[in-house]
Amino acid sequence: MRILGLDVGSKTVGMAVSDPFGWTAQGIGILSIDEEKQQFGLDDIQKIIQEYKVEKIVIGLPKNMDNSEGFRAEASRYYAALLAELTHLPVDFQDERLTTVQAERMLIDEGNVSRKKRKKVIDKLAAVILLQNYLDRQK
Repeated sequence: MRILGLDVGSKTVGMAVSDPFGWTAQGIGILSIDEEKQQFGLDDIQKIIQEYKVEKIVIGLPKNMDNSEGFRAEASRYYAALLAELTHLPVDFQDERLTTVQAERMLIDEGNVSRKKRKKVIDKLAAVILLQNYLDRQK
Protein backbone atom coordinates (compact mmCIF):
# COMPACT_ATOMS: atom_id res chain seq x y z
CA MET A 1 0.00 0.00 0.00
CA ARG A 2 1.40 3.38 -0.99
CA ILE A 3 1.20 6.17 1.55
CA LEU A 4 1.50 9.88 0.82
CA GLY A 5 3.32 11.93 3.46
CA LEU A 6 2.69 15.68 3.64
CA ASP A 7 4.60 18.34 5.56
CA VAL A 8 2.04 21.15 5.51
CA GLY A 9 3.17 24.73 6.00
CA SER A 10 1.46 28.05 5.38
CA LYS A 11 3.21 28.54 2.01
CA THR A 12 4.39 25.11 0.92
CA VAL A 13 3.57 21.43 1.28
CA GLY A 14 6.49 19.01 1.19
CA MET A 15 5.48 15.69 -0.34
CA ALA A 16 6.84 12.16 -0.05
CA VAL A 17 5.46 8.79 -1.05
CA SER A 18 6.22 5.31 0.21
CA ASP A 19 7.30 2.43 -1.98
CA PRO A 20 4.50 -0.08 -2.74
CA PHE A 21 5.56 -2.25 0.22
CA GLY A 22 5.48 0.61 2.73
CA TRP A 23 9.16 0.24 3.64
CA THR A 24 10.80 3.45 2.44
CA ALA A 25 9.83 7.06 1.78
CA GLN A 26 10.95 9.04 -1.25
CA GLY A 27 10.52 12.77 -1.75
CA ILE A 28 8.40 13.73 -4.73
CA GLY A 29 8.24 17.50 -4.58
CA ILE A 30 7.08 20.71 -3.02
CA LEU A 31 3.71 22.29 -3.68
CA SER A 32 3.17 26.04 -3.29
CA ILE A 33 0.02 26.99 -1.41
CA ASP A 34 -1.48 30.16 0.04
CA GLU A 35 -3.36 29.63 3.30
CA GLU A 36 -4.58 33.22 3.44
CA LYS A 37 -6.25 32.92 0.02
CA GLN A 38 -7.56 29.42 0.80
CA GLN A 39 -5.50 27.98 -2.08
CA PHE A 40 -4.43 24.59 -0.78
CA GLY A 41 -3.33 22.77 -3.96
CA LEU A 42 -5.84 19.99 -3.39
CA ASP A 43 -6.27 19.33 -7.12
CA ASP A 44 -2.52 18.82 -7.47
CA ILE A 45 -2.49 16.45 -4.51
CA GLN A 46 -5.42 14.51 -5.96
CA LYS A 47 -3.43 14.04 -9.20
CA ILE A 48 -0.47 12.72 -7.19
CA ILE A 49 -2.78 10.34 -5.33
CA GLN A 50 -4.01 8.96 -8.66
CA GLU A 51 -0.54 8.83 -10.23
CA TYR A 52 1.00 6.88 -7.35
CA LYS A 53 -2.17 4.93 -6.47
CA VAL A 54 -2.02 6.21 -2.89
CA GLU A 55 -4.27 4.45 -0.38
CA LYS A 56 -3.52 6.47 2.74
CA ILE A 57 -2.33 9.97 3.66
CA VAL A 58 -0.08 10.89 6.57
CA ILE A 59 0.15 14.52 7.59
CA GLY A 60 2.78 15.93 9.88
CA LEU A 61 1.35 17.26 13.14
CA PRO A 62 3.52 20.11 14.45
CA LYS A 63 3.17 19.79 18.20
CA ASN A 64 4.83 22.05 20.71
CA MET A 65 7.70 20.65 22.74
CA ASP A 66 5.35 20.20 25.73
CA ASN A 67 3.11 17.97 23.50
CA SER A 68 0.39 20.63 23.25
CA GLU A 69 -1.10 21.67 19.93
CA GLY A 70 -1.05 25.24 18.68
CA PHE A 71 -2.25 27.10 15.61
CA ARG A 72 -0.06 25.16 13.13
CA ALA A 73 -1.43 21.84 14.41
CA GLU A 74 -4.97 23.16 13.99
CA ALA A 75 -4.10 24.22 10.43
CA SER A 76 -2.74 20.74 9.69
CA ARG A 77 -5.89 19.11 11.09
CA TYR A 78 -8.02 21.41 8.92
CA TYR A 79 -5.94 20.48 5.85
CA ALA A 80 -6.37 16.80 6.72
CA ALA A 81 -10.14 17.21 6.98
CA LEU A 82 -10.24 18.86 3.54
CA LEU A 83 -8.21 16.02 2.03
CA ALA A 84 -10.26 13.29 3.72
CA GLU A 85 -13.49 14.82 2.43
CA LEU A 86 -12.12 15.23 -1.10
CA THR A 87 -10.29 11.91 -1.49
CA HIS A 88 -12.25 9.59 0.85
CA LEU A 89 -8.90 8.14 1.92
CA PRO A 90 -7.88 7.47 5.51
CA VAL A 91 -5.73 10.25 6.97
CA ASP A 92 -3.35 9.71 9.87
CA PHE A 93 -0.99 12.06 11.69
CA GLN A 94 2.68 11.80 12.54
CA ASP A 95 4.33 13.95 15.18
CA GLU A 96 6.71 16.13 13.20
CA ARG A 97 8.51 17.92 16.01
CA LEU A 98 12.02 18.74 14.91
CA THR A 99 11.73 17.13 11.44
CA THR A 100 12.55 20.44 9.73
CA VAL A 101 15.48 20.95 12.10
CA GLN A 102 16.64 17.39 11.39
CA ALA A 103 16.28 17.97 7.64
CA GLU A 104 18.28 21.18 7.81
CA ARG A 105 21.05 19.53 9.81
CA MET A 106 21.24 16.69 7.30
CA LEU A 107 21.56 19.14 4.43
CA ILE A 108 24.25 21.13 6.22
CA ASP A 109 26.26 18.36 7.88
CA GLU A 110 25.98 15.58 5.32
CA GLY A 111 25.32 17.46 2.12
CA ASN A 112 27.09 20.76 2.68
CA VAL A 113 24.15 22.41 0.91
CA SER A 114 24.01 26.22 0.71
CA ARG A 115 21.25 28.16 2.46
CA LYS A 116 19.68 29.12 -0.88
CA LYS A 117 19.52 25.51 -2.08
CA ARG A 118 18.29 24.28 1.34
CA LYS A 119 15.18 26.47 1.08
CA LYS A 120 14.26 24.68 -2.14
CA VAL A 121 14.38 21.14 -0.74
CA ILE A 122 13.92 21.33 3.02
CA ASP A 123 10.13 20.82 3.01
CA LYS A 124 10.44 17.78 0.75
CA LEU A 125 13.12 16.28 3.00
CA ALA A 126 11.00 17.00 6.09
CA ALA A 127 8.12 15.12 4.40
CA VAL A 128 10.46 12.18 3.75
CA ILE A 129 11.56 12.14 7.40
CA LEU A 130 8.04 12.31 8.80
CA LEU A 131 6.76 9.60 6.42
CA GLN A 132 9.76 7.34 7.16
CA ASN A 133 9.17 7.83 10.90
CA TYR A 134 5.53 6.82 10.35
CA LEU A 135 6.50 3.75 8.31
CA ASP A 136 9.05 2.69 10.92
CA ARG A 137 6.45 3.11 13.67
CA GLN A 138 4.06 0.77 11.82
CA LYS A 139 6.54 -2.14 11.80
